[in-house]
Amino acid sequence: MIPYGRHDVSEDDERAVLETLRSDFLTQGPAVPRFEKAIAARVGAAHAVAVNSATSALHIACLALGLAPGDVLWTVPNTFIASANCARYCGADVDFVDIDPRSRNMSASALADKLRTASAGGRLPKIVVPVHFSGLPCDMAEIRALSRQYGFFVVEDASHAVGARYQASAIGDCRHSDITVLSFHPVKIITTAEGGMALTQDAELARRMEMFRSHGMERDPARFVDAPEGPWIYEMQALGYNYRLTDLHAALGLSQLQRLDPILATRVAIAARYDALLADLPVTVPAPVSDRSSAWHLYVIELGDSVRPGRAEVFDAMRAGGVGVAVHYIPVHLQPYYRALGFQSGQFAHAEAYYRRCITLPLYPGLDLAQQDHVVHALASALS
Repeated sequence: MIPYGRHDVSEDDERAVLETLRSDFLTQGPAVPRFEKAIAARVGAAHAVAVNSATSALHIACLALGLAPGDVLWTVPNTFIASANCARYCGADVDFVDIDPRSRNMSASALADKLRTASAGGRLPKIVVPVHFSGLPCDMAEIRALSRQYGFFVVEDASHAVGARYQASAIGDCRHSDITVLSFHPVKIITTAEGGMALTQDAELARRMEMFRSHGMERDPARFVDAPEGPWIYEMQALGYNYRLTDLHAALGLSQLQRLDPILATRVAIAARYDALLADLPVTVPAPVSDRSSAWHLYVIELGDSVRPGRAEVFDAMRAGGVGVAVHYIPVHLQPYYRALGFQSGQFAHAEAYYRRCITLPLYPGLDLAQQDHVVHALASALS
């Protein structure tokens, strides 16, 4: 079975982890800050806070921005559930903004329309979470302009987009956001096995996220509420969590980061080859956008509405043919949990229409030409 995604671990990665395993620190040692500094330097962020998953990073980002019961967070239906769940962890409400059918990202025009309506009704979001789906950046300049007009925070969910660029700047520099979240899950661009990171240019936001990732503890005496009895004192100043990344994970991530450019180049080449190989098939391939470059976490095609057999039959036929296709994503508002909160089918037409047609094809650095040919042949056979 050819999977839709797969980690790529080198001998250098193995050595880095083994060296850390033999060191004095398996956690809370020097590897995590080294990894944070390396990522921050790569993307141009002032501060980086490493955690054990991108879900945790989204959560501490919301906490640091003060999201609380009575507030509302907006994101897109076309994303993994964590992009919405982070609000629920804080006791806040969730709403969604439909996608642009071409980019499959949050529609800036739909966001503007929804903001005008929300402003008139006195229910503006505190945080908006645009998601760089499949690695393609959103219209961040337009979203940032709306955030200044309507007064909400922006958290970029860049879980798919390590290495992507928008208007010649790196995703993660927070030029158009307050916080950017990255993922290092095994199928993402680079991996720490499990792990994530929150990036920001704001020192106070970074300090708060660092506190929330480690039980809400403050160790700086200058920030203590009470005078310290001695150097052993720490204060729990908020209800935090154990979201720390271990040194073993950080060592793997730091080693992987050294290969980010060739990894990206390989993904770009595979995507370009898919574009060419699929040109004569009745499918829609991902659309390029001139002012941004995708990290190509996913390669998602869409079947035409009139294509027969349907998506389920094509999916099953390709799986039977040894191709581990996937579907990204079931719209979040259609999940039972969110339906119980009042969401229903038909509310976000573009995201729902996209979902009915989408299939994710395998894309990862170890996918060779013969395997890619097999994927395309399996798709052509399934469509015939």
